[in-house]
Amino acid sequence: MLKKFSNTFTAILLVVVFTALVLINNLLFSSVRLDLTEDQVYSLSDGSKQILQEIDEPIHLYFFYSDKASNGMTSLRNYANRVESLLQEYASASDGKIILHEIDPVPFSEAEDRATQFGLTGATLGNGGDAVYLGLAGSNAYDDQKTIAFFDPQQESFLEYEISKLIYQLSDPKQVNVSVITDLPVMGGQNPMTGQMDPPWTIFTQLQQLYTVQKLGNDASVVPEDTDVLMLVNPTGYSEELQFSIDQYAMRGGKILAFVDPHSEADPMAAMGGAGGGSQLSKLLTSWGVQFDPTQVVLDAASGLDIRTQSGVERHMGYLGLQGDMLDADDVVTSGLDVINAASVGALSKVKDSSIQWTPLIYSSDNTDLVDSATYGVTRDVQALANNFKSKNQRYTLAARVSGKASSAFDQVPNGVEVDSFISQTKQLNLIVVADSDLLTDRFWGSQSNFFGQTVFTPFANNGDFVTNAVENLGGSNALISVRSRGTFARPFEVVDQLTVKAEQRFREKEQVLQQELQQTEQQLTQLQSQQAEGGMLVLNDQQQQAVDQFMQKKIHIRKELREVRHQLDMDIENLGSLLKLLNIAVAPILLVLLLGLMARIIRKKASRGLI
Repeated sequence: MLKKFSNTFTAILLVVVFTALVLINNLLFSSVRLDLTEDQVYSLSDGSKQILQEIDEPIHLYFFYSDKASNGMTSLRNYANRVESLLQEYASASDGKIILHEIDPVPFSEAEDRATQFGLTGATLGNGGDAVYLGLAGSNAYDDQKTIAFFDPQQESFLEYEISKLIYQLSDPKQVNVSVITDLPVMGGQNPMTGQMDPPWTIFTQLQQLYTVQKLGNDASVVPEDTDVLMLVNPTGYSEELQFSIDQYAMRGGKILAFVDPHSEADPMAAMGGAGGGSQLSKLLTSWGVQFDPTQVVLDAASGLDIRTQSGVERHMGYLGLQGDMLDADDVVTSGLDVINAASVGALSKVKDSSIQWTPLIYSSDNTDLVDSATYGVTRDVQALANNFKSKNQRYTLAARVSGKASSAFDQVPNGVEVDSFISQTKQLNLIVVADSDLLTDRFWGSQSNFFGQTVFTPFANNGDFVTNAVENLGGSNALISVRSRGTFARPFEVVDQLTVKAEQRFREKEQVLQQELQQTEQQLTQLQSQQAEGGMLVLNDQQQQAVDQFMQKKIHIRKELREVRHQLDMDIENLGSLLKLLNIAVAPILLVLLLGLMARIIRKKASRGLI
């Protein structure tokens, strides 16, 4: 009797302890999360956390997800759950500054109208052609709005960056100021070769539509104080005062996008066959950990572009079409780009023993050679470049992101320069350097045509996207720039995939049978339609009518079998899912309870024997 009472008491005690632990967990540890995924895909990076800490006013996020309309879309629903979990993590880590609203925009509802007002995109994927929404809209206290029209599962690695960028833009909505220092005619002007007025380069026209852009010549003396992003395009002839100002701007954590070039095709001297046109920024770059030789041009036999010459169409090894694995798919600046066209490109490398963080963005192929920029500049024969080409079997970096710790290029303030303070080192260098400026010119990435009196620019390369992405990325805070691509949470379900493939195979076989039967019917109907009585009316005898009726019955039967195959496919996957749920929800806790009971029994026996 005592033993039975003891067992009952132990069971009740276990239940009480379990309930107490659940209540304590919900009350005290509800905000504590443990991410055991391989790439920590459900956790926020330090950069995202810093952005949340710097929010002054509450931000409302509206997550529109068509839960009902996406029924049966397993992959999309899994990704939607991933997005939802990450948004909840943002709200949890924001100390109440992020207010998350989760909305299911049912068709023809006010919620769908609101999603449309925000500018979200509904994909026609649902049953019955209903639009499926999977997007995010945000608003701040000043009624500024930002949206992510649709979360593309193909861009999952940049999910955190896109959400953090939206939050940052709402928390700091000021306009980005871009200062461009160059003597190239990027804003248009008189062409010294033709004497006519050239329009602005399309890339800079696009930047003016997005940001506040001001252009300074190479004779400028200082970087404007309100500069958020500094663009240096083929820097030549900079005074020591201007170089010092650029250096100190970098030391203060300023963002720089530099287009250096061993031979600028857009430079008037280079266009007239001169040896000039090479960028002169080596002093600053070397001090910042970047090695660039303005006397060497990269020739690439694998990515050379075909151009039309007097001899016909020939491959120019100095004009490069960079694509595929030549573009870093893990950086937001180059991810998703198909091709970048460049010309007379130089090579970049990291200075030995430098402590900077070096991330190549654009590469050449392995089939490359280097040629003297002066020789290249006066060589007009494409075949001559090919004849002298000797592959070094080396892959060169053509563009790179440089960040981290760097030293000033100056030991002291130059004579005649007045500054409040001198910064000798920085831990926040933010630089994207590209060893080519010609990729900015229109002729290498787009064509112009006249459409009813208006000039239409049609891009055939992603040069404009590359520059816009770079400026947008650098225009954010240091915290936003530090947010890198993350891993994906999806893992293949091999058993489910096998079931799907097997059922799809059976489905296709049935579909082919139905198509064959339909073709036979069309032939029969064509023959019958040629047998017309007086007045043009179709006449079928009893045998023909019976044949048509039999086929219609067979057609209905085959369609029923098709539905059965599809239903069986869904049932197989659903049964597998039910089994997994049973294992996770029921079997695992039962095993845990049995294990605890066994441990309690062992402890009780040892206690009764006086062993403990």
